[in-house]
Amino acid sequence: MNTYHVYIVKCKDNSYYTGVTNDIERRIAQHNNGFDKSSYTFSRKPVELVFAYELNDIDQAIAFEKQLKGWSRKKKEAVIRGDWDILKVLAECKNESHYRNVAVGKREET
Repeated sequence: MNTYHVYIVKCKDNSYYTGVTNDIERRIAQHNNGFDKSSYTFSRKPVELVFAYELNDIDQAIAFEKQLKGWSRKKKEAVIRGDWDILKVLAECKNESHYRNVAVGKREET
C-alpha cells in the first residue's frame, strides 16, 4: 500500500511551504539540497519539517495539501501545534459586513 505525506516546512525566512510527497525524507533533502532556482524554497533554505500527515490515497493527500495552502498563517500554525479545535474559530469571518455581524448590529439598534 502506498503512503503519501502532506507536509509543511518552515523556511529560513520564517515562511511556510506546503507540499505532498510519497517519500518525506527524500523530499526534505531535495528542498535543502535542491538546484532549481525557480523553486520557492531555493533561496529560503535550510527548511525544517514542522508538520507531516500520512494518507493512503493520493487524491485525498492532494486535496488536503490544496486546503492547507489556502489557509492563513494562523491556521497553519494551529495545525503545526496540533490545535485542531481552534480551526473553526479561526475560520469565522470577522468583517463588519459579514451577515452575522450585520444582523447583530441591527438587533442592538432596536
